[in-house]
Amino acid sequence: MTEAKNYKDTVSLPQTGFEMRANAAKREPAIQAFWAENQIYEQLSQENPGPIFILHDGPPYANGSLHIGHALNKTLKDIINRYQLLQGRKVRYIPGWDCHGMPIELKVLKQMKPEDRETLTPLKLRQKAKKFALKAVTEQSKDFQRYGVWGDWDYPYLTLQPEYEAAQIGVFGEMVLKGYIYRGLKPVHWSPSSKTALAEAELEYPDNHVSRSIYVAFPIVALAPTLPPDWQKYLPNLSAAIWTTTPWTIPGNLATSVNPGLTYAVVKMGEEEKYLIVAADLVDRLSEVLATKLTVEATAKGAALEHCCYRHPIFDRESEIVIGGDYVTTDSGTGLVHTAPGHGLEDYGVGQRYGLPIFAPVDESGNFTEEAGQFAGLNVLGSGNAAVIGALEGVGALLKEEAYNHKYPYDWRTKEPTIFRATEQWFASVEGFREMALEAIEDVQWIPAKGQNRITAMVGDRSDWCISRQRSWGLPIPVFYEEETGEPLLNQETIAHVQAVFAEKGSDAWWYMAVEALLPEAYRDNGKKYRKGTDTMDVWFDSGSSWAAVVGVREGLSYPVDIYLEGSDQHRGWFQSSLLTSVATKGRSPYNTVLTHGFVLDEQGRKMSKSLGNVVDPKVVIEGGKNKKEEPAFGADVLRLWVSSVDYSSDVTLSKNIVKQMADIYRKIRNTARFLLGNLYDFDPQRDAVPYEELPDLDKYMLHRMTEVFAEVTDAFESYQFFRFFQTVQNFCVVDLSNFYLDSGKDRLYISGANAYRRRSCQTVLAIAVENLARAIAPVLCHTAEDIWQNLPYSTPYKSVFQSGWLTIEAEWHNPELAKLWQALREIRDPVNQVLESARQNKMLGSSLEAKVLLYTPDAQLSEKLKALNKSDRAPDNGSYGNTSTAEEGQPQSEQTPEASTPTAAVAETAIPVGEKAQDSSFSFNSLGKVLFLLPSLPYAIEEFIGKYQRAIVTVALLLGTALAVDLTAAVLSAVNSIPGLPTLFELIGIGYSFWFVCRYLILAATRQELGQKIATWQEEIAGKQEASAELSAQATSPSSLPEEKVVSPETSVPEEMPASSPLPEKPEPEEQKASLAGNGVDELRYLFICSQVELLDSPSALAELEYKMVSDNLAVGVVKADGVKCDRCWNYSTRVGENPEHPTICERCVSALAGDF
Repeated sequence: MTEAKNYKDTVSLPQTGFEMRANAAKREPAIQAFWAENQIYEQLSQENPGPIFILHDGPPYANGSLHIGHALNKTLKDIINRYQLLQGRKVRYIPGWDCHGMPIELKVLKQMKPEDRETLTPLKLRQKAKKFALKAVTEQSKDFQRYGVWGDWDYPYLTLQPEYEAAQIGVFGEMVLKGYIYRGLKPVHWSPSSKTALAEAELEYPDNHVSRSIYVAFPIVALAPTLPPDWQKYLPNLSAAIWTTTPWTIPGNLATSVNPGLTYAVVKMGEEEKYLIVAADLVDRLSEVLATKLTVEATAKGAALEHCCYRHPIFDRESEIVIGGDYVTTDSGTGLVHTAPGHGLEDYGVGQRYGLPIFAPVDESGNFTEEAGQFAGLNVLGSGNAAVIGALEGVGALLKEEAYNHKYPYDWRTKEPTIFRATEQWFASVEGFREMALEAIEDVQWIPAKGQNRITAMVGDRSDWCISRQRSWGLPIPVFYEEETGEPLLNQETIAHVQAVFAEKGSDAWWYMAVEALLPEAYRDNGKKYRKGTDTMDVWFDSGSSWAAVVGVREGLSYPVDIYLEGSDQHRGWFQSSLLTSVATKGRSPYNTVLTHGFVLDEQGRKMSKSLGNVVDPKVVIEGGKNKKEEPAFGADVLRLWVSSVDYSSDVTLSKNIVKQMADIYRKIRNTARFLLGNLYDFDPQRDAVPYEELPDLDKYMLHRMTEVFAEVTDAFESYQFFRFFQTVQNFCVVDLSNFYLDSGKDRLYISGANAYRRRSCQTVLAIAVENLARAIAPVLCHTAEDIWQNLPYSTPYKSVFQSGWLTIEAEWHNPELAKLWQALREIRDPVNQVLESARQNKMLGSSLEAKVLLYTPDAQLSEKLKALNKSDRAPDNGSYGNTSTAEEGQPQSEQTPEASTPTAAVAETAIPVGEKAQDSSFSFNSLGKVLFLLPSLPYAIEEFIGKYQRAIVTVALLLGTALAVDLTAAVLSAVNSIPGLPTLFELIGIGYSFWFVCRYLILAATRQELGQKIATWQEEIAGKQEASAELSAQATSPSSLPEEKVVSPETSVPEEMPASSPLPEKPEPEEQKASLAGNGVDELRYLFICSQVELLDSPSALAELEYKMVSDNLAVGVVKADGVKCDRCWNYSTRVGENPEHPTICERCVSALAGDF
């Protein structure tokens, strides 16, 4: 008897240092250290051969910790920058921070004791605010870099830097000289909670604000001469009815506006002799609102009402009805609009036309001043509002009060309501360059395109920009005022002098230097005394000047920049402020492209908040939480993968569940890369690569597929549609590589000779795949890509994947005709896999290698293609199901006997020459001869039996062992029980142990789970596990990746219909291509289906009695047990196992592989 050999060490299993687990918490910082140590970003940004690419960073606010919105924004920017670096461009990315403004000032004040605030000077406050901002910058910078974001982190731009402030003063000065800056008394958004004016970009409009709206009657005292004379009869009982949602503005009323084109009516209120003037179209609705029948008595156009005079219901003054604008409509209210020029921009505009005073009896805290008479000292948003309503009711002027839910402006920092209040402020006259700004918008690429409409509407409708703020922590407006007259001094000389001072000393100099030192010499002794202004600039003017302070100053940068990228809220913020300052001074936009992203919401579409408990902290995602089991460290690449997966053009969702899903997808990509690397451990492209023209067609097809995949990836990055990259790479790794090419390639990678052609050709493709996969994922999975590159088992000219450039694809790889054929074969493979999977699930097969696949197609062209893929194999034996060809490496048909259909007979046949057996036919009937004949195969039969029924045998053995142990234990206990005192001792020990066991393992869910894991481990150790070499059993494609099809099994016998058209190309293949498909150990059906044999049938009738099949109009698939016995080395089944006396347990392929021939 020949002794069985162990072939474990003869197979080429994967070897790589690229770990299955990313271990991101340690590995990613190490990779970042590698980049820093080797100055990879610095070298590429300076030495790349291509043109400069500038993504200009919108400065986040230097206040507090980063949130998931920051992570989305900065990661999107880094993806773009890394892609441009790989394309060979000189990327210059300078991160920035917005460091001035009220939020920081308020934070500093909150941290101080009340007594310390009383002695706080503006200069001390500024110093504390600067310290606070710089600390926040340091912390945020560290976190941004942990995300993997590359940039000039050692030299960021900060709006508090002297050089930045000087450049900003320069922009302001140019706008002054062009006449775009002016000072005026004008209503502005005023925040009583912050005591400062606000720009539109500093407001938010929550949906749940409820105002106390009122309908009020203003008594008419004189009619306009343009009205019909018979209107006189309604006096003195006639009133103009108005509606407002801000009752507190009634003390500031100086006019009532009408629309000249609307028709107005005099209506009688019920049966009383009281009359109101309202819009005729609103009579019916107002009857319902006022709960009074309104009868129309007379009508007139709005233009005729101009100059009617009415008496203020509370104050002793008279005002007129005036002509308003298009804002006077019948959408709501009465059609007449209460007008207070000091409390609204439209009111202000009407007041300017009619010469009305700008009257706003409200102070900076939102309290009525003495000018408001009886309401003085009351807060307009509180008791003052209620007092005005009460006063109107007291004089009989209140027609109706009701709650009104609407959007109302709030201070975005304090979250408190704002008011409109006329104050002396500095403005940028947008009206002076509005048309230029609108034209500039047309020249910009907006992504998504809807962004253009949004900013166009905002710029087209916006009022002049209030740029002054009443705070200390900001860049001072460099204006001086003459002490006697209050006239401002602001010209080219004064601005230039202050700009030079700020460039040298910083803007703190405005507070500690004397006025004389800040003035140019010509103004120091001209007989006038000046004082410094106390207003600072709007922070949107700060950040809106960054194109000048950074791009226009830093070496190597160019204006305009390539792209701005921020959240969609920046259409009214940074995008707009940058546009306005640039257009006003340079006549064009500062950017060529603007890309916007949405906000991050939870899985249910809700805003993230601590109160809802739905906040996803990027730091926790990357580094893990306090409880690493509940919040493991996923690493930055998982977070970056999520960023690439979403369509950021609108709001995106994220939750802990989504993070886990991303981690699963990441692992699939990583494991694919690990398999590629592991099978290249002995491969050197310079030495071992197979030329393209010599590759099998399967390998050529995969190269073609790469041209398609990587073209799609490139286009995804070029168009900023990163979700397409995500989908394409995921599909390529899972479907094209793992489920198809790599799965079918395991046989040649593992069992072929190290230098065999079929193995080296596959490795050639793997090397191309892994290098290009690393490049393709590098913009997104930057750490993983570098990890892959550092684990390449052969040398390359590049230290880092980012130095290797973008994808390397050869034009000759593009082969659409070849792709049609292989795509058709993959479509056949899907139903084959489904039938195989059904057989496995029902225990007919343990592995697809135990199967013979039976195929039938009525399509003659398809049949010829399949035969070409089966050409090298012999015709079927008498036990076959068809008459065409069988995909098994065998001997001629004449040498095969019926006995070969059983594993034992196959072994016997190979043990004795066929010719000798034929001469002595009686030998096969002699009992002793039979025993001797079967004896050599007995060990293998026993081994197969044990392998097949291993669990059953182990179970029986355990039961017998348990019974024996119980008997022995009973005998021992009986003997021990007779010893005095021992039973009681054992009972106490048992009770103690039981109590410990319950406490240790059963009380808590976590410990119960631990116990379950231990039991599972013991079970595996007792029942046994598969050998490591089980990897040789090339597992069939995962059913989850296949399209749903019905598989005919004993339970389901209804055949599935398939498409009527053939999946193959109409044009026949050239004869030389047909020949190349056969006999190379690669382009064969058995390897495509990962089974031991394939038999092509002449008729589907042969499948009628099979349990596992799938039948359709164009294809029939069946599965039966493979012929022959299992090879000990490759686990394929063959009728030729044992032909070689030296290796009696392996197949003919493995014998050749050991000899280096296969």
